[in-house]
Amino acid sequence: MPNYKAPLRDMQFVYDELLASENINQLPGMEEFTPETIHAVLDEASKICEELLFPLNRTGDEEGCHFDQGEVTVPKGFYEAYQEYKEAGWPTLMASTEFGGQGFPHTFYMLFGEMLCSSNLSFAMYPELTYGACNAISRFGSDEIKQKFMPKMVAGEWSGTMCLTEPHCGTDLAQIRTYAENGSDGHYSITGSKIFISAGEHKLTENIVHLVLARAPDAPEGIKGISLFLVPKFKINDDGSVGDNNSVSCGSIEHKMGIKASSTCTMNFDGATGYLIGTLHKGMEAMFEMMNSARLGVGLQGVGLAEISYQNAVEYANERLQGRALTGAKFPDKAADPIIVHPDVRRMLLTMRAYTEGARAMGGWIATYHDKDLKSSGQEKIDAEEMVALMTPIIKAFFTDIGFEVTNIGMQVFGGHGFIRENGMEQYARDARITQIYEGTNGIQALDLVGRKLPRRMGRLLRHFFHPIQNYIDQKLEEPNLKTLASPLDKAFGRLQRATGFIAQQSMKNPDEAGAAASDYLRLFGLVSMGYIWLRMAEIATQQLADGEDPFYQAKLDTATFYMERLLPQNSTLFANIMSGSKTMMSFKASSF
Repeated sequence: MPNYKAPLRDMQFVYDELLASENINQLPGMEEFTPETIHAVLDEASKICEELLFPLNRTGDEEGCHFDQGEVTVPKGFYEAYQEYKEAGWPTLMASTEFGGQGFPHTFYMLFGEMLCSSNLSFAMYPELTYGACNAISRFGSDEIKQKFMPKMVAGEWSGTMCLTEPHCGTDLAQIRTYAENGSDGHYSITGSKIFISAGEHKLTENIVHLVLARAPDAPEGIKGISLFLVPKFKINDDGSVGDNNSVSCGSIEHKMGIKASSTCTMNFDGATGYLIGTLHKGMEAMFEMMNSARLGVGLQGVGLAEISYQNAVEYANERLQGRALTGAKFPDKAADPIIVHPDVRRMLLTMRAYTEGARAMGGWIATYHDKDLKSSGQEKIDAEEMVALMTPIIKAFFTDIGFEVTNIGMQVFGGHGFIRENGMEQYARDARITQIYEGTNGIQALDLVGRKLPRRMGRLLRHFFHPIQNYIDQKLEEPNLKTLASPLDKAFGRLQRATGFIAQQSMKNPDEAGAAASDYLRLFGLVSMGYIWLRMAEIATQQLADGEDPFYQAKLDTATFYMERLLPQNSTLFANIMSGSKTMMSFKASSF
């Protein structure tokens, strides 16, 4: 049976030390969120994750959701857990104080959300989707709609979904057929079907608020003709109470490889009453507000699953007796040595550790820009928004790729026992696999990076990344204690810059060049970004160790060294792949596949 203990010491390091210079609690409205406050709430969050949610993870996976005549039943214990979660006020943490929320910084949520995903990813998806829906409604909804829906959603009494995909189209939303007709009362009548809708139907909350993409009358062709509508499962009475069914029904649920306790539904809208969100025919702008929030959330899922897989792999490696150390028995009083003495096992564990701690820190770093975007103004707000836009596809794709890699490595540490359900490791790999697919496949994230983010505003977004990081690396190259770590990062950073120039130049001649390089380029960008974060963490650890020995900071420095010497060198191969161009793949005849 697996175990989970929230990594509070490392989370405190990220928030208190690594991100201290960002001064999150000095932003307007963030004054009360001191490190002491964050520590206290994280400590309480760890208890609900370890004691309430984690024990339901395996049983939820084994039981799954049940569908019967349009109704969905979640696994045993989930309803009671959600009520306790709601009554304790956890859904209100991130929401605006205007609607009853507590307004915690997004930087905090990167840590809290990781705990939720480590302890029970299927459960985490129910409140996480509501949080994303609230973001879109609060920014684009009318005052009337906000007052009507937001307080109940913020309190966790009502939940939210995002309804994009249809049976005949996934990423290509220009093909959607769901349509909206004008109603006599000024509202819209929504008709159509959506598939793969996470948390589309359940009884955890008394109402479910669907955000639905549809075509309104006289809409332009293509993606520019899509509008966004709020469609509740149940109509809302004049007094704010839940009324009759709104012609919204669940047609079926999916039987999936993982996240089995999260209901994934086909949703049918048969003339359902809908409320326009944002401007008519401009629905994608509003939907992207929710999608970008969801993509950062999915990146968190990769980190959370990596963390719990790593914890259990370390525990097993210390307990499993197998063979003797190559340099002679380390535990001669035992029948064999624990497998942690073997170099290859240590390679696997350090790979898991370096990716997981690196992603936690990198995610927190980007979250500070999200907070600045929400709370600052003027040029600082613009700069922060551009940095978040640049890094969102990297966070989503890179974190979920390494999440799947780490959970697979965790299975490998267990050997044959990792393949056995009772040990829990195979569930983490199964759950992690979907994260590379939903909210835009990782290939789509790579295309978004090279096709939209790089050329946006004549490459201006890149300046927020390239200029400060180059300056930082140059400074550390002059410091004897950090030069050996800064040097490989400097070389990798140079390759990233050259690859960026190559893609920008070649894609103007042939767009296939950007497409062929996209996934390798995103991985290269992610590795360099994480390398920058590891160098910053190594700097802090070096400063702390100057005052005396400390196992925590020594482990941090040693992990940074492993990352720079054993993982960052992937950049050389990725760079060679990018520079080879598109010919080898695009010249291959389709008929030969």
